[in-house]
Amino acid sequence: MNPYENLHSKRLRPRLLKAEQKTRLARFLDLAGDYLRDGYIYPRKAYTFRDDSLEPPLEAAPDHAVLPSEADSLEGLETEIQNCQGCPLHTSRIQTVPGQGASRPLVLVIGEGPGADEDASGRPFVGKAGQLLDRMLAAVDLSRERNCFITNVVKCRPPNNRDPLPEEIAACAPFLDRQLALLKPGMILCVGRVAMQSLLHTDEGIGRLRGQLTAYQGFSLLGTYHPSALLRDASLKRAAWEDLKILRDHLAALDEREP
Repeated sequence: MNPYENLHSKRLRPRLLKAEQKTRLARFLDLAGDYLRDGYIYPRKAYTFRDDSLEPPLEAAPDHAVLPSEADSLEGLETEIQNCQGCPLHTSRIQTVPGQGASRPLVLVIGEGPGADEDASGRPFVGKAGQLLDRMLAAVDLSRERNCFITNVVKCRPPNNRDPLPEEIAACAPFLDRQLALLKPGMILCVGRVAMQSLLHTDEGIGRLRGQLTAYQGFSLLGTYHPSALLRDASLKRAAWEDLKILRDHLAALDEREP
């Protein structure tokens, strides 16, 4: 017996919803949830609803699914990044810097963009700031070789180490989304103002954004100061250590929930 047969009777025919109606309802529910949680409105990806149909529904794709034609491996995605000419940054780069680390990391570390050392080597966070980042991660039993993956919101160096422009960040955003989908980290650590503002679509300063766990595409995200800021102002190190303790405790809680 077809379980959808009765839907065609006049008595039981349901009222079908249009995609626009579903979008309005979802926005209302999201807003209500944000209000009840803490009063802050959180950024979300665009809705992709379809009009209802009396046809049997297709099996839903899992969250963060990446089509094989887009990227079926980190290596394939890295090749795409190396060949990218999606924004003017490709004209001045020496090398792209896709990222480096474990293929199934506990933590995905996201900075703003490569500097001169990274542009020359093709590896993220290899200068003085990178050396400090490695020490910060080691303090909570993390490393890029073993259980972290490190990348940036843009994969090419902005000239003179300036902040990446919005259009440059937008051009690289699909690469970062696909890295997140492939890596499936336990959580995300954003280092610095630019990375936090880019992902959360806010203009709040890092001093207000750091130290708080935030939902991002189904993952827990935590922000802290960029290692370069700590090198410039040692007084920020205490706050950064408090952030790292939050990171450590959250990872421990995740580990306890594992079967």
